Amino acid sequence: MILVSACLLGENVRYDGANTLNEELLELLKGKEILPICPEVAGDLPVPRPPAEIVNGDGNDVLAGRARVENIAGDDVTPAFLKGARKVLVGLDLQKIDFAILKSRSPSCGIDQIYNGQFNGQLREGPGVTAAYLRSKGIEVYSEEEPEKIKDRIKE
Repeated sequence: MILVSACLLGENVRYDGANTLNEELLELLKGKEILPICPEVAGDLPVPRPPAEIVNGDGNDVLAGRARVENIAGDDVTPAFLKGARKVLVGLDLQKIDFAILKSRSPSCGIDQIYNGQFNGQLREGPGVTAAYLRSKGIEVYSEEEPEKIKDRIKE
């Protein structure tokens, strides 16, 4: 089974109520068992919702309690992000998860870059909360911007 950010599959779950449908990814995944996930919705955040960014760290820091996730209004939405990250794996056999494909730069799903927490469009190194959580459980994560790596992984 492949976990895939629901927005990449065309579900309107992004903070702005839209999606980031990725046709190339859909083609790669044809015939594969996939499970759409949206940790932010799983964490009971509404659609649409104010944009959020990780402040003073990355997803690993949020998991360790050293950083938090705030929306643009300054509200602490860390509990929802943590709840959503954990909830996407509830009821799943980790041994049956091949890997995950997550939305790049998202405060939940970004795998190696996220926005810097200042809502100025600047990026910083590090994963989002769910990407960090999945990795902590031994699940490989890729972004939709890595089609060659995904192709190679699917062939295994």
